Amino acid sequence: MRPQEVTRVAVIGAGTMGHSIAQVFAQAGIEVNLMDIRKDILDHALQLIHGNLKTIAGLGRLKPSEIPGIVNRIHPVTDLAEASRGVEFVLEAVVEVPLVKEKVFRELEESCAPGTVLASNTSVLEFFKIINFKDPSRAVIAHWFAPPHIIPLVEVVPGPETSPDTLKSTAGLMERIGKKPLVMKQFIQRFIVNRFQNAIVSTAMEMIENDWATAEEIDLAVKTSLGIRLPILGVMQSLDFNGLRVINEIRKSQGRTIPLIEEMVNQGHLGPSTSRGIYDYQGRTEAEILRKRDELFFKLLECLEKIDAFKPV
Repeated sequence: MRPQEVTRVAVIGAGTMGHSIAQVFAQAGIEVNLMDIRKDILDHALQLIHGNLKTIAGLGRLKPSEIPGIVNRIHPVTDLAEASRGVEFVLEAVVEVPLVKEKVFRELEESCAPGTVLASNTSVLEFFKIINFKDPSRAVIAHWFAPPHIIPLVEVVPGPETSPDTLKSTAGLMERIGKKPLVMKQFIQRFIVNRFQNAIVSTAMEMIENDWATAEEIDLAVKTSLGIRLPILGVMQSLDFNGLRVINEIRKSQGRTIPLIEEMVNQGHLGPSTSRGIYDYQGRTEAEILRKRDELFFKLLECLEKIDAFKPV
């Protein structure tokens, strides 16, 4: 598969994720066979896509005159073999049930041309263990985030026998349609984002169950702290700004250290104060680094306050 030459793809499953993923491909000018076993689900999917596009047009990010052409590039079908015909890339987005996925991919391997990339949107299942591929070199995971037509990230994940070409071309196709692919080194369940998300949800549920805080208080706390810091610094760079020496000393007092941070401290790389920590700040002074961080924080805070982002949706 050559990403720039792809003209038609198939999206299997037209539910919460599938309809929105199909929309992204169609917006990028690619014909999409959108398949589901039920016609009423396909009809509803097209209604949702039309509504999404109207919202995007209302925000000035799309011309209303472009909507019919985008919708016309989406071809609803109820037959998997028909959906597989003439496509260069398939993305499965059906329910997270191993037997269902196994059946879908067994039929896809029989229906698709040999060079077609077979991708799954799963993140929970041990995908490469439950699916017995005849040709595992063309199998890959492309994990999107809801709502797919808005969230940029797609985690691209190889199996033990996924070919380098499959991995590279899948990432390239994601870039072509405007996504930000992150290519994982290997398969681990839940990948990056869902591992963080699951930890956060588990902690929040613990607070609710022990009556330590209300749902509203938890969300307000996250929005007005992590919600400002993480978009600018992420997780790892935040450690630099906390000070790696401080973090290392705290960890030592707890009887456990983090090898990466301990190594940085031993080398004298403490964060912005030394112009290098986990990140290299290219010789800039601490004042310069902090000024840039604070300017970005204030710009984001102004934007969030302007749109009342701290209130419930």
